[in-house]
Amino acid sequence: MEINEYLKYREDLLVDTKDEDGFISESRFLDLVLPSLSDAKLIDSEDYTDCYLYLKQDNIKINGYQINESEERLQIFIVNEESIDLGNTDENILISQKSYYDFIFAKVLKFVRKAIKRQLDNEIQDAHPIKPLINFIASPTLGLAQIDVIELFLVSATATVEKRGEAPTPKMLDFEDEEIPVVFYDREKNSCKKDIHVFKRLIDLNFLYNVLISQGNREVLEVDFERLFQKGINAIKAADEENFESYLCVLPASVLAELYKRYSTRMLEKNVRSFLQFKGVNQGIRDTIRKNPEHFIAYNNGLTITAIGAEIEELDERTVIKSLKDFQIVNGGQTTATIYFSQKDGLDISKVKVMAKINIAKNANEEDLNELIGNISRYSNAQSKVSNADLRSRNQQLIRLKSISESTLTPSGKKWFFERFKGEFNTLLRKDPKGKTKINNLYPKERRFTKEELAKYYMSWGQSPYLVKKGGDKIFRTFIEELSPEKAKEPNVNRDFYEHVIARLILFKELEKIYGAGKNSMGQLRSAVVPYAISVLYIATTGSKSVNDFDLFKIWQAEKLDDKLKMLMTELMQLVNELIKKYSLSEDYGEYSKRKELWDSIALSREIKQFITSSQFLEVTRTYSISQEELKKRLLKNLKVKEIDFGNLYDNAKIFSRGADYYKKLLMLLFDRLSASQKNKVDRLIYCINQKADIDEEHCEFERELIHKIRVENPDLFDSIQFMENEVYVKGVDSVVKLYNSCIENGLNLTSEFEKRREISKARGLTKYSVFDDIAKGLLQGKSPSIKQIYYTSI
Repeated sequence: MEINEYLKYREDLLVDTKDEDGFISESRFLDLVLPSLSDAKLIDSEDYTDCYLYLKQDNIKINGYQINESEERLQIFIVNEESIDLGNTDENILISQKSYYDFIFAKVLKFVRKAIKRQLDNEIQDAHPIKPLINFIASPTLGLAQIDVIELFLVSATATVEKRGEAPTPKMLDFEDEEIPVVFYDREKNSCKKDIHVFKRLIDLNFLYNVLISQGNREVLEVDFERLFQKGINAIKAADEENFESYLCVLPASVLAELYKRYSTRMLEKNVRSFLQFKGVNQGIRDTIRKNPEHFIAYNNGLTITAIGAEIEELDERTVIKSLKDFQIVNGGQTTATIYFSQKDGLDISKVKVMAKINIAKNANEEDLNELIGNISRYSNAQSKVSNADLRSRNQQLIRLKSISESTLTPSGKKWFFERFKGEFNTLLRKDPKGKTKINNLYPKERRFTKEELAKYYMSWGQSPYLVKKGGDKIFRTFIEELSPEKAKEPNVNRDFYEHVIARLILFKELEKIYGAGKNSMGQLRSAVVPYAISVLYIATTGSKSVNDFDLFKIWQAEKLDDKLKMLMTELMQLVNELIKKYSLSEDYGEYSKRKELWDSIALSREIKQFITSSQFLEVTRTYSISQEELKKRLLKNLKVKEIDFGNLYDNAKIFSRGADYYKKLLMLLFDRLSASQKNKVDRLIYCINQKADIDEEHCEFERELIHKIRVENPDLFDSIQFMENEVYVKGVDSVVKLYNSCIENGLNLTSEFEKRREISKARGLTKYSVFDDIAKGLLQGKSPSIKQIYYTSI
């Protein structure tokens, strides 16, 4: 069953990878896959440097790379080109031999070894996008001195299986770590030696599918102390409560340094302070390590660690923790990172010991665990200010935005799909196998966006393009803190807000298309040039106190950029492309564009000043100009309109469209796996459908969770339930919402417009035509129609 799901998911991935001409490229496939690695916290950001290199005679290949912010970790990506061939049979996609992957890993490992030995210096032209990486790796004062870990990610659209037995079953492969000895020079020009650790990671369909069904949750980190350090951790049991056990222990600093080297910020993922810059308090930690290492345990507050499982052994009246499942440092992230970087800088940490409290959750689900860990972080962390922003998909502002997205049609009558949690769209496809084409036509990939993409598009309209370039948690946290600030008033997430979000999205995507990709592009810097160009437009209009705002609403209305704006932005991107190269203090332009210093240099440059004061720029932006007074009038006018949440109505319509028989069949197939309470809730859904009664939010949420549970545990059930979708409900809601939106946008009399619809229905011979009067009356009071009223609009 799982293997079939992998293969079906592969089909969906390859469909989404196709360009406008139906062609599948390795770079597009990598672009599609990297957000899953970011979700799993294997990488800090989906942004990477695309630098395809293939040297057939040397058996060398590399697709891209990224260097983490503190520059001690190089991550290299290689795509298995055979795996994305549409002509492959299922048998070719099922891989059981580790040697198959070892052969591909060898290609990128050979690149690393030759780059370190400077054997590629003369083979690669200076203009090739891989050249900055080759120079960085080979530099004795840069790459060799800074890099401690190289991670190789093999991205392959294959399923790794065990073929022995009646049918193939999923299999996980482990790849041997390697060490590369290198010589480099310290700041005093002294010769130094060290080993660079090489870790290999297979990103196959097994991994990608698991990220999908986990709804984008991080990959569980298991730390096996016995395997890594040849012994467990001695501990004292301090508490044994209903939902957790607590242990106290003393950790050698060398253990923490090795864990940080191996797992980096993955083990700090839940630590709210891991997002803060390591400065201020860490100077005190470094001073203690340098001057009084044996006093460290007395001076430092220690660590708080959480896990959801553990292997614990009692030996000679000693408690030994052998391994921890879902290891997370939720308090003490600065201590851990500072110990690692202090050792890296040459400080002796052999006498440093750290107190640790380990809380092991039990009888707790993911939601309870998140709440427990959030409270531990909040209450135990008083050294630095932390944000309590809810970074999950259940953030109330994101839920509100999702509801608006489902009930808002574009001026041309289309919809955008906001994927609030990972895999939401894929689940929509999977639960209706026969409706795949229809769903893809309704929501083509160019009109779909995730919450991470939302953060990037939203924040691009501002003065932080370097953060947008960084992507990942950096920009997402900034976005959420702006969306849900702790002290300031949060923005009103309403229809006006949504329209401006989509306008920013259209602007960003249009510029990406203009810049191009591959051989026909302006260059290799699209992920930097696009946000930088948008920020230039922002600071010259909305961000300037001396001129009018740029009216994004005009982009929403047109659903595109006009030709003059396209031409202007094309010229601006060409200029920015050159300025990034001119003002960058590193030859690795992509990585350096993540720095605020570069943006400041470009924003204040003579070239940008000349461009934004040119007659062409002023003429084009004048057509999009709106004064503060006009903007206030529009906002006040919109505020007078009663906001109506159609989200629950759309949820009802989607459930009703499947019909009572669909849920009867589900109940029958799942009868032995559902609790009495769950069965009652399914019965309630069936009753509501039969009686045309509204389904409340609690039962709509239950239905979503039930469908996701099936998606994870029994996806083949979707194939066994045959049903004919009743389009009356969704089309009925769309029709009412479209008419309502038209009245609001154009200042039309809502009662009169619905009276016209009533007369049209009457003329068509519908018997319940008076329902349009009732719907209009409710809308004027700020009430959403009932599902029965929606049904009556069609009979």
